[in-house]
Formats: sequence, structure tokens, C-alpha cells
Amino acid sequence: MAGRIRDEDIAAVRERARIDEVVSGYVTLRNAGGGSMKGLCPFHDEKSPSFNVTPTRGFWHCFGCQEGGDVFTFLMKIDGLSFGEAVERMADKYGIQLRRDETGHDDRPKGPQRRRLVEAHAVAQEFYAEQLGGPDALAARQFLAERGFDQQAALTFGIGFAPRDGEALWRHLSGRRFSSEEVIAAGLVAMGRSLYDRFRGRLLWPIREANGDTIGFGARRLFDDDRIEAKYLNTPETPIYKKSNVLYGIDLARKPIALRSQAVVVEGYTDVMACHLAGVGTAVATCGTAFGDDHARVLRRFLDDHAELRSEVVFTFDGDEAGQKAALRTFEGDQRFVAQTYVAVAPEGMDPCELRIKEGDAAVRDLVASRRPLYRFVLENVVGRYDLDRADSRVDALRAGARLVASVRDRSKVDAFARELAGMVGVDIEQARTEVRRAAARGPERSGRPDRGHAPQAPAADEPPPRSAVPDLRDPRFGIERETLKLVLQQPLAIGRTTADIGSNDFTHPTYRAVWDLVAAAGGTVAGQNDPGWVARLRDAATDPAVSSLISALAVEPIPVNRDVDAGYVAHHVHRLQELTVLRRIDEVRSRLQRTNPLENAGDYNKMFGELAALEQHRRTLREKIVGAP
Repeated sequence: MAGRIRDEDIAAVRERARIDEVVSGYVTLRNAGGGSMKGLCPFHDEKSPSFNVTPTRGFWHCFGCQEGGDVFTFLMKIDGLSFGEAVERMADKYGIQLRRDETGHDDRPKGPQRRRLVEAHAVAQEFYAEQLGGPDALAARQFLAERGFDQQAALTFGIGFAPRDGEALWRHLSGRRFSSEEVIAAGLVAMGRSLYDRFRGRLLWPIREANGDTIGFGARRLFDDDRIEAKYLNTPETPIYKKSNVLYGIDLARKPIALRSQAVVVEGYTDVMACHLAGVGTAVATCGTAFGDDHARVLRRFLDDHAELRSEVVFTFDGDEAGQKAALRTFEGDQRFVAQTYVAVAPEGMDPCELRIKEGDAAVRDLVASRRPLYRFVLENVVGRYDLDRADSRVDALRAGARLVASVRDRSKVDAFARELAGMVGVDIEQARTEVRRAAARGPERSGRPDRGHAPQAPAADEPPPRSAVPDLRDPRFGIERETLKLVLQQPLAIGRTTADIGSNDFTHPTYRAVWDLVAAAGGTVAGQNDPGWVARLRDAATDPAVSSLISALAVEPIPVNRDVDAGYVAHHVHRLQELTVLRRIDEVRSRLQRTNPLENAGDYNKMFGELAALEQHRRTLREKIVGAP
């Protein structure tokens, strides 16, 4: 039985794989200078970008959550792949043939591989698209035509038709050598008394990842005799399809979203199509579920959603009661975004698809352009529930509106919103301000809804927060250690043999010392001078996750210098590191000398005195080198 992938093939894939190209499929990256790129971390929520990618070294690291690594670790974490699957995906992408040892442990995961599930969806999408042109798909083509979508639109979005024959897709897939285990795991085929196609007699939209891979389908009911009453069916949860993480249209919208710093969230597949065809290429939709936290994280990655960019998210809602409730739910989750949130409501409750049919492409663009701040839409709806002709109702409306105003994220806008509230309700501005202050003082309501901005409770006085046994890596005391190791990892050619006199005792922080020990064990900086995979191998050799994380961080963190890293710059850091070691030794010897009686222990005293003199001379020599370094 075939075993693990050969090391030389793994190295070849690692060398060929462009980490910036791969990561850009999930995160909008922007140049950060010094050969680095930055974006919002896909693995934790953050308000400003701390996710760094350094293409020249093939590493990524987030300085917020401390996750990091190479292209393989990125794919393993973001897509839940095994190491072998990550290597295979990159080998397929870059056309590298992998070989496996004939003996040894087989590192492939049990069950169908992710690659096979994606391939099955690609074959299924092609099959369904071909069926759309057949005589049995007349109802499907009529459905599209009635909504203003022609053949070219169907090709652009990959739309297809599932034959009413309950085994047509299964026969096609089995003919392409897919096993029953693979197609069932993919969610394309189900098992009853026998195998049958999950989608039958329905119009299909392929649901794709940002990189264009089809991972599921949305299916629209067409025929009255369809045994399944639901208007829409979606692929069930599978190893590759998680509805809480999926946005329909993200494959087409991701680049426009990054370019325009805007995302438009609509409610259905046809609305996404209508928006894109009308010129609103930033439109996406959820797939059979409400917009949630995970969807927001996906959008934020492509928006590069942080305060400096002034990005925006526009939600389209119907003007009816259901739309108003949806807007209120969205407002409660508004804290998920740094971006300003807006709402666009079409006249007469039309959705973007209906608007395009009745009034044309320009009307869809105007709908998005006429967006209104989400808070204002919600505020008007809250106040509108009360009879403002009655004094007691005006008080109730003021209190309800004040709770919303008090929860607004941007505190600089609270006074302006209070003025708007006063105008809506018909009260004095000072009365509105007072009620907003009271609402803010009361804090968030305990109504079962998420606390918007509620701070976590502080620990009890008799329960001090736990202290880490390891000092903070960012402590200024270890600054020279950090900068020197960055040079060691990033510039092994420039640092050359300058580190020959450096030893493990020069690093006082245990994690920095562990990194140096790995470097020394690998042959020192000379070993990494002509080896592009050197840093990756150092990280692979680390058994402590903290050391692995630090290596990826040091490999991507910019070197704070406005000129080329030359011998003088390197020497300055190396000699400064050695000087600190000498100073520590001087302190130790001086302390022992002070505790030693020169009469009772004359030999020890004289020996230490001589050592102290030699250390002082060595320190002066290092200081001269530091001062004289260019």
C-alpha cells in the first residue's frame, strides 16, 4: 500500500506554491511595504489588519491571534484539510506529480478526499449545465426568461437543470469513476432503498467558493408534481459545504468588493444575478439561511474591513413587516462590522430581480445608490409603531428610540442621531439627549438579544488573573533578541558567519532561545543561505506550538530599516546581543564578588576580579564595534 508523500516532492510543491496567490483566494491583501502584504485575519475577529503574508519567504502570520505558518498550514486551518490533502491540492494547482513511498505510514485521511468531492461537483455542474439545453428543461428556461435571464446569463452563473430521472446524475458520475461513498459524502446522491439523485426536476445554481470551486447547489422547484414542497432545496452540510460560511456569488463578487470597499447583501440567487447583470458586481446572498456571524467574517475578509478604509455593507430588505424585522435583526448584529451598514428598500416591496424586470438595470443601480443608514431605517420603523398624536405614546417612542441611539457604535454621531430622534417624535432636543443618556446608563437590555458592546464582567477581587510563566515576547527587554532572530531567518545570506560567536545563552527568553537552538541544530545560518525551504523546515522541526508560531511571525515581520540589510546593520545587532550577554555576566560576577570575603577566600576573589576585568574589556571592545558600525 502506498505510504506518505516523498519529502522532495513536498519541498518542490512548497517552493512552487505562491502563498500570496493562495491566501488572496480567502483574504483581500494589500501591500504593506518591505515585501509584505496585510489583510484581516480569517481566523479571528479584528478591527484592524494584523494578518501578514511575506511572499518571498512563503510564510503568513497573524500578530493578533498568533496563528501562522506556510501555505500548507494555511489551507489546513482554513479548509480543514489534512497535511497530505493540502500538499495534493497545491500539487494539482501547480502541475507537480507527487510520488509516495511504498513503505511506511499512509498519511491520507480515511474516507473520500476533499479533492474528489470538489471534482465530483465540477462534473455534476457541467452535467447539469448541459441538461439545461434539452427538451425536458423547457420549464427551467422559461423560468429564467421570465426573469430577464438569457442563455449568456445562464452560462455566466453556471446554471443547470437536474433531470427528472432520479438516477441520471448518479449514472453519469459512476461512469466517471466516482464511487457511491464519494458522491454520497458530496451531497449529490442520497441512499434510500437504492441510490438516487438528491436534486430531480429542478433548476440549479452552483454554489461556489471564492476560488471558483463548486461545493454545492441551490435548487428551485419547477413542477407541481414535485414530491418535495419546498420552493428551494440546498445541498446538505458536507465536509466541503457549510451553509453558515457560504455566500452565493462570492466567486464573482470578491474582486469588486475589494476594489470598491462595498458589499451588497441580497436575499436570493436571482437577486444576485440581477444585480451583477445590472452593474452591481458586489452582490452576494446567503444560501437558505439568515445572515450570521460567519457570513460577516467572510465579507470582512474581502472588504478588508477596518476603520481607515470607510467600507460599507448594503442590505436589501422588503419594506413590509418581515423586511423590517430582518433589518432589526441585522442592526442587532451591526457590531460585526467596522464598515458603515446601510439598507436599500425598493419601491412597492420589489426585490432587485423584480425591479430589473419592471424598470431596468439603471433602477437596480439607483436602488443601491439610494441606500440609507441602517440605524435610520430601524429608528424610523421603531418610532413608527407608536401613535405620536398621544403624549404617552410619544414618551414610549422616545424611550424606544433612545435605546437604539445609545447603542450606536460611533459615539461622535450620537448627538446628531438624538436630534433626528427628537424631530421624528416631536420633542425638545434636550429631552431626547436626556433620554439617550439614561438609556446609555442603563446599559443593554436583558431581552435575550446579544448585548451590544457589553463589557465582560471583571474577575472577583480574590481571583487575580492568572500570570503566564513565560514573559511577553514583545517585552522591550527582549527586543534585540527578536530583531536578531528576524535577521537570522529572513536574511541568512546577509548575516553570513557573523553569528559564529552567538550561543544559546545569548537568548534570555526561553522561546527565543528555542528558536536559536533549532537554527543551530539545522547547521546555523550558513545552512539556510541557498535553501528557500529552510524556514519551513525549522518550523516543522519545532515540537512546541509557541515556537512554531514565533518562527512564522519572525519570518514575516518587517525589519525596521529604511535601507538594504548590509553587514554593518547585521553586525550592530549581533554585537549588541553579545554586549547584553556580557553585561549580564558582569552583573553576576560583581554580585558574587561583593558577597565574597577577600581575606577568607583570596583565591576565588582574585579569580573573579580577573574575570570581571576581562569582561569589562570585552564589553568595551563590543561597544566600540557597535558605535563604529555604519
